[in-house]
Amino acid sequence: MHRSKGEPVEGTITGSDFLQLDIGAAPPGGRSAWLAARLRDAIADGRLPVGSRLPATRTLSAELGVSRGVVTEAYQRLVEEGHVAGRGRAGTVVVAVPVTAPVPAPVRATGTATGTATSTATSTVTGFDPGPDVFDRLRAAPARIDLTPGLPDLAAFPRTAWLRAERAVLDNLSAPDLGYGDPRGAPAFRLAVVNWLARNRGIRAGPGDVVVVAGVAQALGLLATVFTGHGITEVAVEDPGSLGVRQHLRNSGLTTPPVPVDDDGIRVTGLRSPAVLLTPAHQFPTGVVLAGGRRRELIRWAGDGGLIIEDDYDAEHRYDRAPVPALRSMLPERVCYAGSISKLLAPALRIGWVLVPPRYQREVVDVKRHADLGNAVLPQLVLGHLMESGELERHLRLLRRRHRRRRDAMIAALARHLPSATVHGAAAGLHLTITFRPGLSDVELAAAALARGVKVQPLSWHRQLPGPPGLVLGYGATPPGEIADGIAVVAELAGPVAGGQGGPP
Repeated sequence: MHRSKGEPVEGTITGSDFLQLDIGAAPPGGRSAWLAARLRDAIADGRLPVGSRLPATRTLSAELGVSRGVVTEAYQRLVEEGHVAGRGRAGTVVVAVPVTAPVPAPVRATGTATGTATSTATSTVTGFDPGPDVFDRLRAAPARIDLTPGLPDLAAFPRTAWLRAERAVLDNLSAPDLGYGDPRGAPAFRLAVVNWLARNRGIRAGPGDVVVVAGVAQALGLLATVFTGHGITEVAVEDPGSLGVRQHLRNSGLTTPPVPVDDDGIRVTGLRSPAVLLTPAHQFPTGVVLAGGRRRELIRWAGDGGLIIEDDYDAEHRYDRAPVPALRSMLPERVCYAGSISKLLAPALRIGWVLVPPRYQREVVDVKRHADLGNAVLPQLVLGHLMESGELERHLRLLRRRHRRRRDAMIAALARHLPSATVHGAAAGLHLTITFRPGLSDVELAAAALARGVKVQPLSWHRQLPGPPGLVLGYGATPPGEIADGIAVVAELAGPVAGGQGGPP
């Protein structure tokens, strides 16, 4: 290829088009530190966004006219600092979120951070406003460590078993099976669901009691539409309780008066609404189990006309306690039971189920029909095959072992880095909740953590009533080493303000 006279030849290049790097600006003997600083600045100001791939060390060293060791050492510094990560054949990839200051200072009681981190925390907090799309924004935000609650170990998804089940289903599928199905769901899958619930949750039901839905979120929307038609305009919720659940109910036109939760679960004496939504097997976010006395109170309340929505969102994930029967198994005529596969396999499948009392069943099916004509049939049949073959139980046993190790890693990290914070809900589930002494803004703490590349949720998001600040920390989807690193970052940001808070969160 023709090369013009003025173009430098290989071996004499002293700069690079990449970030306009000029090696001549590096101090003698400090080239690696200089290069690491230039790359760190580019990550901080967004010129190298998350997911960017750095040039290969051989390529960049040739462009700069330095030894490969200079570039390798600079990259290694960034790896140790958590700015980049080696991804094998994919190269060295940026994993840190762009920030305006590299190390935010501890979040103080005044609700602001000190020093150069103030603008960082403040700008990030504006994105932490719990509006209707807050979870979408948080999921989309890049982070190197994700401690979002509610996710199982997605890397453990049983791909081989799923493909095997898919082949078995397709081998036995007739042409008519590929047409429009029953809006209630595929009969074979509904049978598999009732068998699963009988084995694992003590619920006795028939396939005709099940309506297949696109996750618990859709179940709530269907029930809200039916309830409104019966003159029910409010559904009480636990406090603290899921912000996402409140958003779904309110979007359907229902009000959500809060009822306090303590160490025995919801305070039934505080119920004044015609209906209530509960997470009795593992209350979100506190992790408490609805105690026997409260269950008896709740049964009396329901017997007087109260209606219960039971969100059994992660009841299968338990480690240090015996299983707790579902309320539906005790009170089928007054309980609308909702569950899904999201916490056991993956939220992306969007497969769940709802069991409703007979008086509401036809209306729920009608609303589902008009919503989408029914869920996709093929995934239902594949999942049903996994349920009936025993593969799903085997997967659950695997997950319990992995999740237990990750929970233990989080508890150990909290004991080491945040010993004065109070831990709640360790016996089951996919998350822990920690609380601090009053005087710390958990929203600003979560925002500052995100600026450092660590996703957590502030406990105050899930409150309507006053209470101590805290964080909700998921461990199911994150390896133990990353869990420890994430907790260390949170502890550094919380600083001396973080402290224990006795009693329920």
